[in-house]
Amino acid sequence: MAQPHTPTPADLQKSVTEAQPSGERGRTALAVGVVEKIAGMAAREVSGIHALGSGFSRTFGAMRDRVPGSKSSVGRGIKAEVGEKQTAIDIALVVEYGVVIPRLASEVRANIIEAVERMTGLEVVEVNIAVNDVHLPDEPDEEEEEEPSSSGRRPRVQ
Repeated sequence: MAQPHTPTPADLQKSVTEAQPSGERGRTALAVGVVEKIAGMAAREVSGIHALGSGFSRTFGAMRDRVPGSKSSVGRGIKAEVGEKQTAIDIALVVEYGVVIPRLASEVRANIIEAVERMTGLEVVEVNIAVNDVHLPDEPDEEEEEEPSSSGRRPRVQ
Protein backbone atom coordinates (compact mmCIF):
# COMPACT_ATOMS: atom_id res chain seq x y z
CA MET A 1 0.00 0.00 0.00
CA ALA A 2 1.44 3.39 -0.97
CA GLN A 3 2.21 5.93 1.75
CA PRO A 4 0.27 9.19 1.40
CA HIS A 5 2.46 12.15 0.43
CA THR A 6 2.81 14.75 3.17
CA PRO A 7 3.04 18.18 1.57
CA THR A 8 6.08 20.31 2.38
CA PRO A 9 5.85 24.08 2.86
CA ALA A 10 7.27 24.47 -0.65
CA ASP A 11 4.40 22.29 -2.00
CA LEU A 12 1.87 24.40 -0.12
CA GLN A 13 3.44 27.59 -1.48
CA LYS A 14 3.26 26.16 -5.03
CA SER A 15 -0.37 25.16 -4.67
CA VAL A 16 -1.34 28.57 -3.29
CA THR A 17 0.57 30.33 -6.07
CA GLU A 18 -0.90 28.11 -8.78
CA ALA A 19 -4.45 28.31 -7.45
CA GLN A 20 -4.40 32.07 -6.90
CA PRO A 21 -2.01 34.01 -9.12
CA SER A 22 -0.59 36.95 -7.15
CA GLY A 23 -2.69 40.06 -7.23
CA GLU A 24 -5.79 38.37 -8.59
CA ARG A 25 -7.61 37.84 -5.28
CA GLY A 26 -5.42 39.79 -2.89
CA ARG A 27 -2.21 39.09 -1.07
CA THR A 28 -1.15 38.21 2.44
CA ALA A 29 1.60 40.24 4.08
CA LEU A 30 3.30 39.00 7.23
CA ALA A 31 4.73 41.48 9.72
CA VAL A 32 8.30 40.92 10.85
CA GLY A 33 7.05 40.52 14.43
CA VAL A 34 4.96 37.52 13.43
CA VAL A 35 7.99 35.61 12.18
CA GLU A 36 10.04 36.73 15.21
CA LYS A 37 7.41 35.48 17.66
CA ILE A 38 7.06 32.13 15.90
CA ALA A 39 10.85 31.73 15.88
CA GLY A 40 11.05 32.72 19.56
CA MET A 41 8.46 30.17 20.62
CA ALA A 42 10.12 27.46 18.50
CA ALA A 43 13.53 28.21 20.01
CA ARG A 44 12.19 28.09 23.57
CA GLU A 45 10.85 24.57 22.92
CA VAL A 46 14.42 23.24 22.71
CA SER A 47 15.88 22.05 26.00
CA GLY A 48 19.19 23.65 27.00
CA ILE A 49 18.37 27.27 26.26
CA HIS A 50 18.46 29.54 29.29
CA ALA A 51 17.37 32.79 27.61
CA LEU A 52 17.11 34.60 24.31
CA GLY A 53 18.90 37.84 23.53
CA SER A 54 22.12 39.60 24.42
CA GLY A 55 22.88 40.80 27.94
CA PHE A 56 21.71 44.33 27.12
CA SER A 57 18.45 43.26 25.50
CA ARG A 58 17.67 40.89 28.38
CA THR A 59 18.36 43.62 30.96
CA PHE A 60 16.31 46.19 29.06
CA GLY A 61 13.52 43.66 28.50
CA ALA A 62 13.45 42.74 32.20
CA MET A 63 13.04 46.41 33.09
CA ARG A 64 10.30 46.82 30.47
CA ASP A 65 8.51 43.69 31.74
CA ARG A 66 8.24 45.26 35.22
CA VAL A 67 6.24 48.22 33.91
CA PRO A 68 2.55 47.68 34.73
CA GLY A 69 0.54 46.88 31.62
CA SER A 70 3.53 45.95 29.47
CA LYS A 71 3.80 42.58 27.79
CA SER A 72 6.91 40.43 27.67
CA SER A 73 8.42 40.12 24.23
CA VAL A 74 8.42 36.58 22.90
CA GLY A 75 10.58 37.74 20.01
CA ARG A 76 13.31 39.24 22.22
CA GLY A 77 16.75 38.35 20.85
CA ILE A 78 15.41 37.57 17.37
CA LYS A 79 15.67 39.63 14.22
CA ALA A 80 13.96 38.59 11.00
CA GLU A 81 13.93 39.85 7.45
CA VAL A 82 10.71 38.99 5.67
CA GLY A 83 10.12 39.05 1.93
CA GLU A 84 7.17 37.89 -0.14
CA LYS A 85 8.34 34.27 -0.32
CA GLN A 86 11.38 33.98 1.94
CA THR A 87 12.65 34.93 5.37
CA ALA A 88 16.01 35.01 7.13
CA ILE A 89 16.33 34.88 10.91
CA ASP A 90 19.09 35.88 13.37
CA ILE A 91 18.84 34.71 16.97
CA ALA A 92 20.96 35.38 20.06
CA LEU A 93 21.01 32.72 22.82
CA VAL A 94 22.22 32.10 26.32
CA VAL A 95 22.73 28.37 26.81
CA GLU A 96 22.77 26.26 29.96
CA TYR A 97 26.17 25.04 31.11
CA GLY A 98 26.86 21.48 29.99
CA VAL A 99 24.93 21.40 26.72
CA VAL A 100 26.73 20.53 23.50
CA ILE A 101 26.45 23.85 21.70
CA PRO A 102 26.74 22.62 18.08
CA ARG A 103 24.02 20.02 18.70
CA LEU A 104 21.81 22.58 20.47
CA ALA A 105 22.27 25.07 17.62
CA SER A 106 21.32 22.40 15.10
CA GLU A 107 18.15 21.52 17.06
CA VAL A 108 17.17 25.19 17.45
CA ARG A 109 17.77 25.86 13.76
CA ALA A 110 15.68 22.82 12.69
CA ASN A 111 12.84 23.68 15.09
CA ILE A 112 12.69 27.31 13.94
CA ILE A 113 12.75 26.35 10.25
CA GLU A 114 10.00 23.77 10.70
CA ALA A 115 7.73 26.08 12.71
CA VAL A 116 8.15 29.18 10.53
CA GLU A 117 7.74 27.31 7.24
CA ARG A 118 4.72 25.36 8.50
CA MET A 119 2.93 28.38 9.97
CA THR A 120 3.75 31.03 7.36
CA GLY A 121 4.45 29.17 4.12
CA LEU A 122 7.63 31.23 3.76
CA GLU A 123 10.89 29.54 2.84
CA VAL A 124 13.48 30.03 5.59
CA VAL A 125 16.73 30.67 3.73
CA GLU A 126 18.93 30.89 6.83
CA VAL A 127 18.89 30.87 10.62
CA ASN A 128 22.02 32.46 12.08
CA ILE A 129 22.63 31.65 15.75
CA ALA A 130 24.86 33.66 18.08
CA VAL A 131 25.60 32.10 21.47
CA ASN A 132 26.31 35.12 23.67
CA ASP A 133 26.71 33.50 27.08
CA VAL A 134 26.66 30.30 29.11
CA HIS A 135 24.46 30.28 32.21
CA LEU A 136 26.20 28.57 35.12
CA PRO A 137 24.10 26.63 37.65
CA ASP A 138 25.07 28.88 40.58
CA GLU A 139 24.49 32.19 38.75
CA PRO A 140 21.31 34.10 39.57
CA ASP A 141 19.12 35.10 36.66
CA GLU A 142 19.38 38.78 35.78
CA GLU A 143 15.61 39.00 35.93
CA GLU A 144 15.49 37.38 39.38
CA GLU A 145 18.06 39.64 41.07
CA GLU A 146 16.52 41.74 43.79
CA GLU A 147 17.41 45.15 45.13
CA PRO A 148 19.34 44.80 48.42
CA SER A 149 16.75 46.86 50.34
CA SER A 150 13.89 44.61 49.19
CA SER A 151 15.43 41.48 50.72
CA GLY A 152 14.88 42.67 54.31
CA ARG A 153 18.60 43.13 55.01
CA ARG A 154 20.40 46.42 55.43
CA PRO A 155 22.71 47.31 52.57
CA ARG A 156 26.35 46.63 53.43
CA VAL A 157 27.57 49.78 51.74
CA GLN A 158 25.94 53.17 52.12
